[in-house]
Amino acid sequence: MVVAAIAFYIFAGIAVAAAFMVIAARNPVHSVLYLILTFFSAAGLFVLMGAEFLAMILLIVYVGAVAVLFLFVVMMLDVNFASLREGFLQYLPIGALIGFVLFLEIIMVIGTWVLSPETAHLAQSPIPPLDDVTNAEAIGRVMYTRFIYFFQAAGMVLLVAMIGAIVLTLRHREGVKRQSITAQVGRRAEDTLEIRKVEPGQGISEL
Repeated sequence: MVVAAIAFYIFAGIAVAAAFMVIAARNPVHSVLYLILTFFSAAGLFVLMGAEFLAMILLIVYVGAVAVLFLFVVMMLDVNFASLREGFLQYLPIGALIGFVLFLEIIMVIGTWVLSPETAHLAQSPIPPLDDVTNAEAIGRVMYTRFIYFFQAAGMVLLVAMIGAIVLTLRHREGVKRQSITAQVGRRAEDTLEIRKVEPGQGISEL
C-alpha cells in the first residue's frame, strides 16, 4: 500500500503540473507535449485503480491519435499566434465572468458532496472480480448490455459530427471532374453506345 500511495502522489502531481503547463506554456507545441504527459500520468492512475483497459485506451486513442494529430497540425500550419493574442484584453471581462460562475458551481458541488460509508472499502478494491473475467470483458458486458442505448447514441453523435465536418470543409472547385452516382446508374445503352454496320472493304473513317 505504501508503494501504491507513493506512485499515486507522483502520477497525480505530474498530471496536475502538466495540465497547468498546457494552458500556461507560450509555445503551442510545448502545450501539446505537456498534454501528452498529462495523458500518460492519467493512464498511470488508471493502472493503479485496476482499470488497465481504460489506461490502454487513453494511450492509444488520445496520445496515439488525437494529441499527435494536434501536434502535427500545430507544426504544419503557419499560424500567427502573436496576432491571436492581440485582442486578449477585449475578451477579459466576459472570460472573468465565466470563470467566476464556474468557480461558484465548483464550490456548490464540493459543499454538497457527501461520501458514502462504503467509499473506503471501494478504494481498497475498486474493481471487484466478476466471474473471474478480465477488465476488458467486464467493461464490454456492462457497455453492450446495460448501457447499449447510450453507446449507440454516442456513436450517432460522433457520426453526425464527422459528416458535419466533411460538409463544412468540402470545397467545390471549377474544372474538377467529380463522380455522379445518379448519372452513372441512370445511364442507358443507347445514350452512350452507337452501333454502325461496316460493309466489307469500307473503313470506319469513310462512314
